[in-house]
Amino acid sequence: MGSERRTAVPDVSVVIAVYNTMPYLTACLESLATQTIGPARMEVVAVDDGSTDGSGAELRRFAALHPGLFRLRHQPNSGGPAAPTNVGTAVARGRYVLYLGADDWLAPEALERLVRAADRWDADVVLPKQVGENGRMVPQGIFDRTAAEVRFTDSALAWALADTKLFRRELLTRHGLRRREDLLVHSDQPFTLEALLRARRVSVLADYDYYHLVLRRDRSNVTHRAGPLDRVRGVAAIQQVVERLTEPGPERDAIRSRHFGWEVPQLLQEGFLTLDRATRWQVCAGVGRLVRSHCHPALVYRLPVPDRLRLVLAARGRLDALCGLIEYEAANGPAPVLLRDGQEYAGYPAFRNRRLRLPDRLFALSAAEPVRLPAQPRARGLVRS
Repeated sequence: MGSERRTAVPDVSVVIAVYNTMPYLTACLESLATQTIGPARMEVVAVDDGSTDGSGAELRRFAALHPGLFRLRHQPNSGGPAAPTNVGTAVARGRYVLYLGADDWLAPEALERLVRAADRWDADVVLPKQVGENGRMVPQGIFDRTAAEVRFTDSALAWALADTKLFRRELLTRHGLRRREDLLVHSDQPFTLEALLRARRVSVLADYDYYHLVLRRDRSNVTHRAGPLDRVRGVAAIQQVVERLTEPGPERDAIRSRHFGWEVPQLLQEGFLTLDRATRWQVCAGVGRLVRSHCHPALVYRLPVPDRLRLVLAARGRLDALCGLIEYEAANGPAPVLLRDGQEYAGYPAFRNRRLRLPDRLFALSAAEPVRLPAQPRARGLVRS
């Protein structure tokens, strides 16, 4: 560990998991060294996860330039960001902890403003406004206003489950919150979701561009490298937290609407067709389990018809029909509108297909009763993941 300059508890610890992030790491560390909160009120805990590109040397250079500010650990590569983040969290001393990607950077006043807001509002979690760099897409709904308190039911909080936030350290230690080290992607979302659900107060600061999320020019960020099965496992871990800490009702629906309205249907887009058949079966089976276990029929029906069809076909284990739907859309675009008995339907080839026996209401373009999902998938041809 790097040298210790002080014994007083800092206001904030910035935890960084580092693995081969040069040259982006330099801007990240420079943004921390120039924070207006000052070195006496902060510490940077950086865990080098076996980097081979000079990231470790760059960490040591900054630690030498700024004695006492940087606390360093070096360890063999663990295969993902969860393990080094857990190590950093365990040794952090600040009243608050902020997690920062090693290829991202903070605006100069970020930490000072965040700590001031958390103290003023007695918040357990504070979300800083985030903006994207190099074409990085960042959902902005949660940042439409500064708010002393937000909930899942009155804001876009469900769309902000990355761990890039300020957390009260006592909240993390009291509940023993850690990243799932078995997940390549979404390892931070179960952690963040549990923190948000257990927090006494969650606040948002939208008055300043605090956190700059960087898309590497070669798109080598870990979230862009994860495969579909990794994503299925990640979503499943998130749903386990939802199941454990929420009751049926608006809060649970708000959280699940995000995953079943976006992440899960995204697994069944055109890229699905590039997978080998065995992997397609595994993804289809995994999505099917998610839908049957965690997606209420009323939630399915709120989706657009194409996404609704994807989830129901996966839940029924109809891989060939699912591939046919994706191929049809790739070749033809949206389905034509069909008028039958005064009701408008999306005219996909699967509509009123005698073999599939899908209910008409699944294709309906206006309100209808919820879609019933099977309790068990069709067993034929399924490959268990």
